[in-house]
Amino acid sequence: MTLVVSIAIGVLFAAGSYLLLQHDFIKVVGGTMLITHSVNLFIMVSGLSRGTEPIYPLVPGEEVSDPVVQAMVLTAIVISFGVSALLISLIYRVYVSHRSVDIEHLSDFEERLVQLEEAQVPAEPGIGVLQDREIAEENGNSAQQAAGSTQTEPRGTE
Repeated sequence: MTLVVSIAIGVLFAAGSYLLLQHDFIKVVGGTMLITHSVNLFIMVSGLSRGTEPIYPLVPGEEVSDPVVQAMVLTAIVISFGVSALLISLIYRVYVSHRSVDIEHLSDFEERLVQLEEAQVPAEPGIGVLQDREIAEENGNSAQQAAGSTQTEPRGTE
């Protein structure tokens, strides 16, 4: 029985990981849901012990199952439900505004939007072209060296 449950956990986790790597937001949410279900199943199986229900009055001498594992999994299920609902509502909002839930289409749209904004906004002097940090440092160092060569620096006693 343990082998069957372990294989089921592995299949759920593998399918969830595969879905997380897809380019569709709906599949990504499905992947997160599968992974949370596999983790919940793993916690439940690893922490279960055989015994009676932990309801008072307890019968002396009988083994009681651990209720903490069940409470943790129930809490994880509620949290994963809330996260999934939030992700689905965000996906709906993205779909309403962009008419697509494909990650590549959305990144292309964002790139085109940035290019249009750069073309419409006139560049101010000194802000228009971004330079690499190294080029800016080299220019700064050469300007400092040029300024330093025209001034005589006092030398200390040697």
